[in-house]
Amino acid sequence: MDLTTVLFIAVGLSMDAFAVSVSAGMVVQRISIRHGFRASFSFGSWQFLMPVLGWLAGSTVEDAIASYDHWVAFALLSFVAARMIWGSFHPGDGDGRAVDITKAVPLLALSIATSIDALAVGLSLAFLRTEIVYPSLVIGVVTFLISATGLYIGKRVSRLLENGLERGIGLLGGLILLGIGTRILVDHLFS
Repeated sequence: MDLTTVLFIAVGLSMDAFAVSVSAGMVVQRISIRHGFRASFSFGSWQFLMPVLGWLAGSTVEDAIASYDHWVAFALLSFVAARMIWGSFHPGDGDGRAVDITKAVPLLALSIATSIDALAVGLSLAFLRTEIVYPSLVIGVVTFLISATGLYIGKRVSRLLENGLERGIGLLGGLILLGIGTRILVDHLFS
């Protein structure tokens, strides 16, 4: 498989992680370089791992996974989105900040949810008898870079909208995640 094809696949697979990263950049009050690296690394690692797992599974589990992968992605994204939306309307709950989706549990849920499609790509590559390490590395690195860019863009947008719009930004971030989950579900149910 040539580099151009792998890059197109990588960019396509990383778009959900990009959207989530933009949302995180808008919502999380302080994103340090460490937070940004952790989030980008998680998204990139799962995007690397899922095609490998799909490739290893081959055709034996394709039907079982395809029947519910979209529901898993929808549930994970909806859970984090609901927490973000709740936090935007109840700022007095907890510590008053929006849900930090760069923390362990939300980040893991989002990383898995945004990389489930990569599992199907790995299955496809197994059927094509294509080597998996090179494409998976490219997919992981591209997702890492695109996620880091998304965090930066989200933070810039947040700063432009900072004047009294903290609740609206949390709501918008949650709605973006809910929209991504719904799109994944609808794409799989009606395609």
